[in-house]
Amino acid sequence: MQDKGRPNVVVFFTDQQRWDTAGVHGNPLELTPNFDRMVTRGTHIYNAFTCQPVCAPARACLQTGLYATSTGVYRNGLALGAEHKTLAHYFNEAGYRTGYIGKWHLADDDPVRPDQQGGYQYWLGANRLEWTSKPYETVLYDNDCREVRLPGYRVDALTDAAIRFINESKDVPFFLFISYLEPHHQNHIDDFVPPDGYRERYTGRWMPPDLIALGGSAGQHIGGYFGIVRRLDEALGRLLDALKSLGLDSNTIVLFTSDHGCHFKTRNREYKRSCHESSIRVPTGFIGPGFDAGGCVQELVSLIDLPPTLLDAAGIPIPGHMHGRSILPLIRKEEVDWPEEVFIQISESQVGRAIRTRRWKYSVVAPDLHGGKHSCSDTYTEECLYDLESDPYELRNLIGYESHQKVAEVMRERLLRRMREAGEDEPKIIPAEPVRSGQRRVSEEEAYQ
Repeated sequence: MQDKGRPNVVVFFTDQQRWDTAGVHGNPLELTPNFDRMVTRGTHIYNAFTCQPVCAPARACLQTGLYATSTGVYRNGLALGAEHKTLAHYFNEAGYRTGYIGKWHLADDDPVRPDQQGGYQYWLGANRLEWTSKPYETVLYDNDCREVRLPGYRVDALTDAAIRFINESKDVPFFLFISYLEPHHQNHIDDFVPPDGYRERYTGRWMPPDLIALGGSAGQHIGGYFGIVRRLDEALGRLLDALKSLGLDSNTIVLFTSDHGCHFKTRNREYKRSCHESSIRVPTGFIGPGFDAGGCVQELVSLIDLPPTLLDAAGIPIPGHMHGRSILPLIRKEEVDWPEEVFIQISESQVGRAIRTRRWKYSVVAPDLHGGKHSCSDTYTEECLYDLESDPYELRNLIGYESHQKVAEVMRERLLRRMREAGEDEPKIIPAEPVRSGQRRVSEEEAYQ
C-alpha cells in the first residue's frame, strides 16, 4: 500500500488556454464543469498569470522555478541546459516515481534524447507534439526514443496513457506531469481541431468582449477552440474519476494550469506573445492535501510560484534559488508579504517586459531589437498602460496620458525592481510622448493600486 503521509502530485497542463474559458470566470457555455467543481472543492487561483507568454519559455519556468532569462530558454527552439534541475529531479530525490506524458518543447529535436528528458523516470513524450502528431494521429516516443502510436483523439490518447501510469504507480508515491498540446492550434493547418461534432456546439455562440471588439481570427476559430476546451475538461473528469476509483483521490494533489492564453491574432500577427490578459492570464486551481476547501485566492499568482508550491505541498524543501514562492501561506490565511504585482517577460514578437497589479497593466518594449535574437535590452520605451478596473478587456491604451503620469511613474519603478529581482541588469526606460487626457483624472492614491 502507498504511504498516505506522502501525497501524489499530478500536473494537468494545457497549452494556450484563456482564463475566461472557465465557468468560474464567467464563461456561460458550460465548457469546464469538472474544473469548476475541482476549484470550488479545492483552491481556485482567481488571478493566475504566466511569466512568459510563449510555449518553451513558460515550460522552462514551470520546470525549474526560474525566469526565462535565467534558464536561457527565452524563446522557442532552445533546449533547457542539463545544469538546470527540474521538478522531476527534486521529486526523484524525495523518493517519488516521476513520469512525463505529452509535449515537452525543451529539447533539441524529436525524439527527445534521454539526457534531455528532464530527469523524468518514465517518459512518453514528444518535443514538438504539434509536428509529430495530428488530432487523430498521436505519435510519441518512449524513454528509449522508440516511436509509440496511440489510438483516439489526441487529448484522450494522452489521458489514457496518464491513467495507465497512475494505475501502475498506485502503490508508490508518484509525480506525474501531463502536458497536452490542446487547445493550441494545429500548426500546419492553422486551425483549432476539436473532436468530431464539437465545433458545431459552440460556433456562433458567446464570445469574449475583446474578441467581439477586435475581431482577429476568432470568428473562424472560436467554435473549434471551445470544443477542444470542453474535451480537455472531460479528460480532467476522467483523471479525477480514475484517482477516486483507485482510492487515491484523498492523497493526490492535482494542479490544473496552462502555459499562456490566446488572443486570436488581435494583438499581433498570431495568438500570444503580448502583455494582454488574453495572452497572459490562465485558469489555475488545485485540489488535494493542503488545498481542499482552500477557497478562492485573490492575490496575484505567477506561473513562477507554482514549482515552489508543489514542492512545499509535498514536503520537499524549496531551493533558495527559485524566483517564485509557495502559495500555501496564502491558502492558510497566514500573514505574508505577498507581491502586489506579477512580472512578465515577453519574447519573439518583441523584446518586452510587463507588470500587472490589481488595477494596472504596464509594458515596455525594445523597439529596435529582434525578439527571437535578443533576450533583453539595456533600453526600453513605454508601450502600454491599461486601467483594468474600467477597461478589463484592454481596449484603451493610456500610455503617455498626462492624467496617468503618476501611474506610469509608479509602475516604471515597480517594473525596474522586478527586473532586478529576476537577475536582469537595470535598463533605461524612456517615457512615452505626452498625450492630452481630456476628462480623465487619476489621484496619487489610485496610482498605487
